[in-house]
Amino acid sequence: MKLNEHKAILNPKVLLVPYSKHHVPTYHSWMQDEDLQIATASEPLTLLQEYDMQTSWRDDADKLTFIACANSAVSSSEELQDGRLKIIPGKDDSPTTMIGDVNLFLYGDHEDEDENKTTNGVNMEKGQQAVVGEIEIMIARKDLQGQGLGKSVLSSFLWYIASYLPEILHEYHGSHGGAKSGGHLKYLRVKIDEGNVRSIKLFESVGFRKVSESPNYFKELELRWVLSDIRQMYDTTTRIVDYA
Repeated sequence: MKLNEHKAILNPKVLLVPYSKHHVPTYHSWMQDEDLQIATASEPLTLLQEYDMQTSWRDDADKLTFIACANSAVSSSEELQDGRLKIIPGKDDSPTTMIGDVNLFLYGDHEDEDENKTTNGVNMEKGQQAVVGEIEIMIARKDLQGQGLGKSVLSSFLWYIASYLPEILHEYHGSHGGAKSGGHLKYLRVKIDEGNVRSIKLFESVGFRKVSESPNYFKELELRWVLSDIRQMYDTTTRIVDYA
């Protein structure tokens, strides 16, 4: 998405920045790890393919991606005249600060295209399409796993989605002309291997709930976060900062 191209998310523990070309070599090195490939159901790419993927994630309106960094970086940031903070690309998010990534993938929910359909209490006009979002998060630095950084990354990302939901949906619908602009987010979901107890507990800790106690055919559990929960999302420790 273009929406976050020049904006970062800052909280006391982590800094989330838009996935940019200077992140690609480090991201590529992470994804050579077999454990991460299995955890993310990913195939190893060449460095050139990774650069192409970064461009796709920046341009595609159905993908919202941030690189997660440790918040030791902001010491080199700049404060603007109006008091806003500006994150310096390549310095505040250098390879030594990078710890993982977090992503939102949007899909049209074709079941809700009928006239006078209601989605989570929202009346849908004919031609409006509800949208489903899928969340993925990865803490690639094994030495930093289990320290609460995943929850900090996820909470800040959900806060951003809740705060900028109209803009997110506007960009999505703008590139999907078959659906009338103004559709609504039906829910967020995550699919987690049934044996990944740590990840399941992470998502439950921020409000996701299991759809069923039984895994699907792929041995995954699906957890969801519905629109009413999103409207209640607030965070006084997270803020948007300039990234330029």
